[in-house]
Amino acid sequence: MKIVLLERIEKLGKLGDVVTVKNGYARNYLIPQKKALRATNENISIFENQRAEYEAQSLDLQTKAEALAKKLTDVKLLLVRQASESGILYGSVSSRDVAKEVEAHHGVALSHAQVKMAHPLKVSGVHEVALQLHPEVSLKIIISIAPSLEEAKRLLQRPAEKSTAAKKHHEDLASAEAIIEDSLESTEVASDGKSEKKAKKAKKEESAE
Repeated sequence: MKIVLLERIEKLGKLGDVVTVKNGYARNYLIPQKKALRATNENISIFENQRAEYEAQSLDLQTKAEALAKKLTDVKLLLVRQASESGILYGSVSSRDVAKEVEAHHGVALSHAQVKMAHPLKVSGVHEVALQLHPEVSLKIIISIAPSLEEAKRLLQRPAEKSTAAKKHHEDLASAEAIIEDSLESTEVASDGKSEKKAKKAKKEESAE
């Protein structure tokens, strides 16, 4: 579906751009959230007549977002979560959890969609999480997760260090990637070997004929 953007959307374009997206993305998210209009001749004409108004609204929202960003600069959240001896959490910390903590302790209301996390946090330790307050305004906050407030505070004294669980998690990933890579290489070698044998066999058969 072709749409005209009413604000900058990451990886799509800026305000006023006409782009093509999947129908579901447009119908279920962009259009209902008033981030875009279906790019019909009528809608494009309406947009052009109201472009100055849309630009003013976007600038106003950006100014407010920048004010919130200043308020959240250098924020460090302390989250108490039970964990195993190795640091694996009994549960996880989601984007919704982070949004609730920010509002509870800093008075800034966020939607979980503004908390940019690839996946929930599942290990104790110090984590860096990005907040997208506006298409043009983002920042990062620090989250310390531990079984007690005292431990969470202590972890902040050495944010550069990773928890034992986090280290093991990254080591396991590296090990898994190495195993997969070795497996692929072995497969390729075996495949090449079979191909070579087939070629030799075919050559012998041709010579025999």
